[in-house]
Amino acid sequence: MVKNKTSLTFYGGVNEIGGNKILLQDGDTRIFLDFGLSFGKRGLYYEEFLTPRSACGLRDFLEMGLLPKIGGIYREDLLKMCEMKPKKPNVDGVFLTHAHADHANYVSFLHEKIPIYLGETAFWVLNASAESGARTIESEIIDFRRRPIKDKREKPVKRTFNHFRTGKKIKVDDLEIEPIHVDHSIPGAYGFIIHINQGAVVYTGDLRMHGTKPKMTEDFIVRAEAAEPVALVMEGTRIDVEHKASSESKVKRECGKVVSKTDRFVVADFNFKDVDRLRTFFEIAKDNSRKLVVSLKDAFMLKWLSQDPKLNVPSFADENIIIHIPKRGTGMYRESDYNTNERQFLKLENAWTAEEVRKNQKRVISVLSFYNFNELIDIKPENGSLFIHSLSEPFNEEMEFDSKRLRNWLDHFGLKMFQSHCSGHACRKELIEMAKRIRPKTVFPIHTEKPQIFSRKLRNVKIVQEGVKYLL
Repeated sequence: MVKNKTSLTFYGGVNEIGGNKILLQDGDTRIFLDFGLSFGKRGLYYEEFLTPRSACGLRDFLEMGLLPKIGGIYREDLLKMCEMKPKKPNVDGVFLTHAHADHANYVSFLHEKIPIYLGETAFWVLNASAESGARTIESEIIDFRRRPIKDKREKPVKRTFNHFRTGKKIKVDDLEIEPIHVDHSIPGAYGFIIHINQGAVVYTGDLRMHGTKPKMTEDFIVRAEAAEPVALVMEGTRIDVEHKASSESKVKRECGKVVSKTDRFVVADFNFKDVDRLRTFFEIAKDNSRKLVVSLKDAFMLKWLSQDPKLNVPSFADENIIIHIPKRGTGMYRESDYNTNERQFLKLENAWTAEEVRKNQKRVISVLSFYNFNELIDIKPENGSLFIHSLSEPFNEEMEFDSKRLRNWLDHFGLKMFQSHCSGHACRKELIEMAKRIRPKTVFPIHTEKPQIFSRKLRNVKIVQEGVKYLL
């Protein structure tokens, strides 16, 4: 019998994009690599008006397969609510590659004594999301109040977060985890090299080569190759896409050109956590003597991410930033209409209502997601205004339905649509080249709906099944 045999068990990210939950066990040491929300599984049973019942703790999530049925990892209060006996935590840590929901959000359910390891910038992103969003049972990552909540005045339970940057190695018992930065569509993204007795396990997280910082991904590949890994756990979001994605410079060039040709209102829809895209539209606005209008939620992201000088993100108080204050409650913009965290922005000189945006619509680019399109009713954009869709094209039936709704709104207000986007994931050619350079003994493709494509392009590929333990 081999002492301290290492194993991998995949509880998410199997035949799906996202939802990564990977248990690595080395002897008595157990760590999770990511613990994310599975949008696909959740969407099979739930939608906007049908959600898991928070009053039942973990019951709905376990019953419908949104969380794995394993002991020693979950919050005691949530277990008690579904009449399950709490167990002492038996996981030594969770290592998050980045702060996207499909990799990080279900940390909400984990026992507070399990330490969370993540990049410093990822921690800021999670704080911004926590401060700006409504608190739900699925978003209690930073801290939580024990349920059932008896007194909101009680101090919340805080989790233990350990921050890292590239170059810092973390010891967990006999394991040594080496985080290396990678380029992705959110700042603070990392891949991991986990040093074990048999060599190393490499986990890519999500990464790309066509972004603004390909050198970071290249650094990761070089270090991964040098580790001579026995296993490569590799994302494959775009394994079915042969060609390289558009670059961020192309997005800026294309969008800048269409903005320069219009004297009407401009709306841009993009993922605000993508700081490359944020900088792109911030610079386009300045180049065209416009200001960038952001939502209250986006203002929190600027507040936190502008603290990192390496990101070059503007402060919410920047002279070229406008904070859009939406109507709430009474519709009279009273302080009591907004939650406590939001009130810090209400009286700033650069805080505008929809009426003020309407009066200055030729002088701004308004960052407005589809779910905030009600604001267009108050802004009253001039016919022939421009809508820039800087997100991925629809790739499933639900997204197609949302796309039809989007078109209805655009037609109603006479907005012209322009599409330009740069993906956060590497294409097939790039992924296969990475794997060949790293030269692992076994490749475990995850975060993909088509893992079999890896088998046609590489040797020693293991198509994983959910919940099955794979010895290395």
